[in-house]
Amino acid sequence: MDHEGIRLSVADTERFGRNPVSRFRANLASVEERIDSACARVGRDRGSVRLLPVTKTVPAHILRFAYEAGIRSFAENKIQEATAKHDALAELGVDWSIVGHLQTNKVKYLARFACEFHALDSLRLADLLNNRLEREDRFLDVYVQVNTSGEESKFGLHPDALIPFVDTLGQFPRLKPRGLMTLALFSADMAKVRPCFAMLRRLRDEAVKRNAALSELSMGMSGDFEEAIEEGADVVRVGQAIFGKRPTPDSHYWPGLAETA
Repeated sequence: MDHEGIRLSVADTERFGRNPVSRFRANLASVEERIDSACARVGRDRGSVRLLPVTKTVPAHILRFAYEAGIRSFAENKIQEATAKHDALAELGVDWSIVGHLQTNKVKYLARFACEFHALDSLRLADLLNNRLEREDRFLDVYVQVNTSGEESKFGLHPDALIPFVDTLGQFPRLKPRGLMTLALFSADMAKVRPCFAMLRRLRDEAVKRNAALSELSMGMSGDFEEAIEEGADVVRVGQAIFGKRPTPDSHYWPGLAETA
């Protein structure tokens, strides 16, 4: 079928409905209400929390409906997927964030267009990014990823390595530190998830003593963003609660994992 000049396939309508704009707006309203409630429970200002929509596996032509629904920032895990969508939607002028692990040989692609990177976790990557950004005459907001769950399947700095890493960030003037990021333990038991968020908050409190710019916490996804907000999240990365269940298994993005949000 056609909608706003875009032909929707049977698979599109099965996944996103006959009117994706209406569905996305309704889902956004639901997520916003949940954010409002989480903020109210802990006495936080709603304006202190930024919603970052995660668009992985959502086709570029469907993201045009998301744009019509009011979404102006898209986040992707895989740089190849992000690059293709950025090129296909270049005229929209949206902001692109990369929130997944970046291989060093993909640095040149991210440096061309991304405005944020939420998975900085090594000096080699910082150095390569800084050099490439200098060539592109661009700057990049970065969040340092910390492995707070202790799972070997996840990327990120060991908590004990964070402060030494923070002390090196001044060597990379093209990188603009904004905060810390983590992927919490993937579990339906929030009693197991919350300690990951609490740990990142404590680490942030130590990190800002060395670099005041590292003030934000990027944590929480569709299954746990309310708990993350209650524990201090400034940025929540939400995909499925807005765009619906993904057709690919979570292990496609995080090897060894069985569930994500």
